[in-house]
Amino acid sequence: MNGIWKTGGVAVLFFAFAFLTVNQAGPIAHHLAALEPSGAAVERTEGAGGAVDPSKLNAEERALYDRIVAEAAKLRIDPVDAKADPVWKAIPGLNGREVNVDATYAAAKAQGGKETIPFVFREIPAKVTLDDLGPLPIYKGNPRKPMVSLMINVAWKEENLPAMLQTLKEENVKATFFFLGSWLKSHPEEAKRIAAEGHEVANHAYWHKTPLSQLSDEAAKQEIADTQKLLKETLGVEATLFAPPSGDFDADTVRIASELGLRTILWSLDTIDWKEPPPESIVRKVALRIEPGSLILMHPTASATAALQGIIREAKRKGFALGTVSETISPAPAPDVETAPRF
Repeated sequence: MNGIWKTGGVAVLFFAFAFLTVNQAGPIAHHLAALEPSGAAVERTEGAGGAVDPSKLNAEERALYDRIVAEAAKLRIDPVDAKADPVWKAIPGLNGREVNVDATYAAAKAQGGKETIPFVFREIPAKVTLDDLGPLPIYKGNPRKPMVSLMINVAWKEENLPAMLQTLKEENVKATFFFLGSWLKSHPEEAKRIAAEGHEVANHAYWHKTPLSQLSDEAAKQEIADTQKLLKETLGVEATLFAPPSGDFDADTVRIASELGLRTILWSLDTIDWKEPPPESIVRKVALRIEPGSLILMHPTASATAALQGIIREAKRKGFALGTVSETISPAPAPDVETAPRF
C-alpha cells in the first residue's frame, strides 16, 4: 500500500449483503438475487409490516400472510455503516435489505399462493456513509460486497488502449480510467472513445513528475483542478474520483481533492504491470489475492492488455461482479455475477 498518510481512524469492519428481488429457492438464490432497475426507489423502513390488515383475511390468506411474515424475519439483513479504519482508511458501508411484506403478499396471491413465494425486497440504507467520514482515501470496497473494479491509470502506452477496450467489450465489463491531464490534453480522441464506450473516467492529476505530497497546497490544487477542467471541457464529465500519481499523497492532498468534490482512490491489488511481467504471472497474482471489494490497479501496458481477459475471467470464476470504482465503493448491493466461460 503506497502513499504517505498523516492521520488515523477507528477500525471496525462489518458486513451485509443487500438484494432487491428474489424467488424463494434456497440460500444461494437469495444471495445471488437480481437487482431491480437502478432507478428503483429505496425505501427506509423500521419494520416489514404494511397496509394489509391481517384481521380481514380469510383463513387461507392469513396462513399465507403469516408464512411471509415469518420468513421475512429470517431474511432481513441489517445495513452496515461506513467506517474509518487506521490501515484501510474509509471503508464504504453496505445497504441492508428487508422483505416488503405487502408487495410479497400481493405477488404471492396473484400467482395463486403457490409453494414458492416470490419475495420482494427493499433496501435499508446505511445510516453512516462515506460522506459522513470526512476526507479519507479509499483503498477498497466493503469486504462483504462481492464486487471488484479495474482501475486503469492512463499516462502513456495509448497504443494498447484499443485492444483493452475490445476485451472489456467482449467480457461486458466497465472499468474506471484515471486520465493524467497532460495525456488527456494530447489524446482527446482516445479519451472520448473510452467515455463513449460507457467506462467511468476520472482524475489522475496533471503531471507525473513531482509527488503531490511534496508540492505546496496551491500547486497540488492546480494540478488536480486543471485535469478536472479538461475532463469537463473534453468529455463533458464532472469527475468524482481522483487517483494520485504513483499513489503518493498526504492528508493535505486528500483534503484538497475533497474540496474539489473528489474522493481519493488508491488500490488494494497492484498488478505492477509497468514492469511488463509475463501476462500469466499477472493473472496468477490476481487470482491469488483478489477478494471482495478489490480495486485492481492497471495501466495500458502490453502485459496488462494480454492479461486482461484472464483477470476478468478469474474474477468471475471466483464469484465477483465487476464494475466501475464508483459502483464498487457505493453502498448499493452487487449485481448478479456473470459466469465466466471455462477454458
